[in-house]
Order: sequence, then structure tokens, then C-alpha cells
Amino acid sequence: MKFFYVLYQYLIAWPLLALLTMFTAIFTVCTVHWRNAEFVHRVQQFWSRSFFWLMFLPVSVDGTEHIRPGQSYVFVSNHQSMFDVWLVYGWLPVIFKWLMKAELRKVPFVGTGCKAAGHIFVERRNAKAAMESLKEVEKQLTGGVCTVIFPEGTRSLNGELGRFKRGAFQIAIDLGLPVIPLSLSGCFDVMPKGALAVRRHSVHMHIGEPIDLKQYSDPNDAIEAVRSAVAAGIRK
Repeated sequence: MKFFYVLYQYLIAWPLLALLTMFTAIFTVCTVHWRNAEFVHRVQQFWSRSFFWLMFLPVSVDGTEHIRPGQSYVFVSNHQSMFDVWLVYGWLPVIFKWLMKAELRKVPFVGTGCKAAGHIFVERRNAKAAMESLKEVEKQLTGGVCTVIFPEGTRSLNGELGRFKRGAFQIAIDLGLPVIPLSLSGCFDVMPKGALAVRRHSVHMHIGEPIDLKQYSDPNDAIEAVRSAVAAGIRK
């Protein structure tokens, strides 16, 4: 059965997803002037959800009641797999901008589509360029537009939660925005870093309660509080 599932992925699912990716990128470029419109976001959500539908992966989400319509947030998530991106993009019920590594700009269609959608590429090896990227994303966080950041910086090699970098929190501090922790579970089991095929496993996204960083005098305490909240929501 496992053999046929892998065969299905390479012969049917991945080719279909490649076509959907091309279509979504072209659609996003064509609608660049409406990049924050709900209908554009719905198409992008459909693309993301297709990765789970075509791979027959069950998805569950809780905590959406913690999101107040019209409020901008900084969402901070753990990062286990490529499927984290599609899980968040597909089921987080807000319009948001990714803060993403600059290497993704070179991926065919994906880089062009992300740029048209207003996502921000970060040059992680250039501190000055990274700061400019943070300023760019800050300009977009108004009227309920949010940002989602993986503060670990890269996918986990073992599924465990890594150390959080400060960038995401600097945005929240600069703009006085609340941080909402996202806890993703199961994506590591679906496709860990380096894997060549998807494994069937349920995935879950827990949306935590907003955290006001102004209650912490020490930024390190704020980072640790958010990290603890993310860790607490991950299903074992």
C-alpha cells in the first residue's frame, strides 16, 4: 500500500500541485493591484489546501476565536516541514505577509508569486538588508493585515522546537502589536527535512491567545514566554 501511495504522489499528486502552483502564481501576478483582497486570498488558500487534499492528509484547527477581525498581529510559529507553510497559508483565517528567506525568490513561479503577493524576502546573511526587510513588512501591517514568521529560521531536523531569533519580536515591539503563537503538529511526520516522499499523518494547528509583549521589561523574557506558549500547544 505504501508503494502505491508513493507512486500516486509522483505520477498524480505532485504534477497536479505543480500545475496549481503555476496557475496560482500567474493569478497572483495578474491581481497584484488587489493583493490584499479577500478573493485573491481565497485562491491562495485553495492552492495551499490542495497539498493536503491531494495527499489525503487530515487537518484540524482550533483557537480561531482568539483572532479579532480588523486587528493586525504578528504570528509566531514552530517550523517542522515544508507542509507548515501550506498548513498556515491554507487555514489561518487572516490576510498576512510571510517574512521568508531570500533563497525562495529563485524558486520558479513561487518566487514571482510571493513577490506579487507582497511577501517579504530576508537576506539572512546581511544584517543591514535584514533590517530593511523588517521595516518593509512593518509598513504593511495595518488594517488587519498580519505577518507570520518562523523564528527558528529553518526547519527542525528532529521535530523538536529550536531557539527563537529576535526578528519577529522586534516587529511586534516596534509597532506595539500583539503576538499570537501558532503550534503546528504532525507536519514533521508528514515530510521531515530531506524526505523524498510524503507519509500519511494527521496535522493540527493550534492558534494561541494573543500575548502583549509590553508586559515584559526584558525582551528575552518576552521571547521565552512566546516560545513556551508555542511549545505548550504542540501535540505529542
